[in-house]
Amino acid sequence: MDFIQLSLETAEVARRAGQFIRQEAAGFDRSRVQHKGLHDMVSYVDQEAEKLLVAGLRELLPQAGFITEEGTAGAPSQAEEFTWIIDPLDGTTNFIHGLPCYSVSVALMQGSELVIGVVYEVNQDECFRAVRGGGAFCNEKPIHVSETAELNHSLVATGFPYSNFHRVDTYLAILKEFMGATNGIRRVGSAAVDLAWVAAGRFEGYFEFNINSYDVAAGILLVREAGGHVTQFLHEGDPVFGREVLASNQTVHAQMQQIMQQHWS
Repeated sequence: MDFIQLSLETAEVARRAGQFIRQEAAGFDRSRVQHKGLHDMVSYVDQEAEKLLVAGLRELLPQAGFITEEGTAGAPSQAEEFTWIIDPLDGTTNFIHGLPCYSVSVALMQGSELVIGVVYEVNQDECFRAVRGGGAFCNEKPIHVSETAELNHSLVATGFPYSNFHRVDTYLAILKEFMGATNGIRRVGSAAVDLAWVAAGRFEGYFEFNINSYDVAAGILLVREAGGHVTQFLHEGDPVFGREVLASNQTVHAQMQQIMQQHWS
C-alpha cells in the first residue's frame, strides 16, 4: 500500500472537515451544546465533522475499522489490519468559547503500529502530516523537533484535568516542578496541537494524563517522525492507549521523566 499517497488523501479529508468547522464557528450557537459528562461538552459541529471524516475515510480504505470520539461510526472496532483513530474537533471547549485553537486529528494504525498521522489546526490553516518512516510535514514543508538540550531553556505544554480529579494534587506538584525547571508552561487546549507543535519545534515537550487515543494518536506519529520521542510518564509503555503521554525533542526527555519520577507512581 502507498501510505504516502494515502496520507495526502487523508489530509484532504481532514481539511474538508476543518473547513466545515471554520464555517460553523462564524455563527455558532452555544445553546446547542450538549454535555456528555462533567465539563465534557459536545456540539453538532463535532458530530457532523466526524460524519464527514468517517465517510471520506471509508472511501479511502473500506476495510478499516474505526475508533472515534463521538461514535458516529458505531461501536469502536479495531480491525485486524487497519484502524482509523479520529477526533473530529480536538479542543471543543476552545471552539465553544470562541478561542482560536482547535483541530482535526486522524491517525491510521496497521495492526498495533501507527502508519499515518494528520493534525489539521483549523484557525491557522496548518496541516501537519506524517507517515511511518517518511518524515513529518507542515503544509508540505518538512518539520523537525527543536535542538534545545536543556529543560531550563525549554517551553513545555500540558493539559489540565477537567473531570477526573483523583490525582490533581500530584499533578499540581508536577506542575510546580516544571514551573521552576523550564522557560514556561502552556495549556493550549488541544492535545493534538500540543504534539504537532512539539514535532514542529515550537515546544520542547508535552505531558498529560487521563488522555484518550483519539486525542494523541496522530500527534504521537508526528513527533516520532519529526525526530522526537514519545512514551508514558515513567517508561516506554503504550502512549496511544495508555492514558498518559510524555513527548519531547528527545534531548530533554530524561530530564522530564526525572521530574515525573519524583511524584508519579
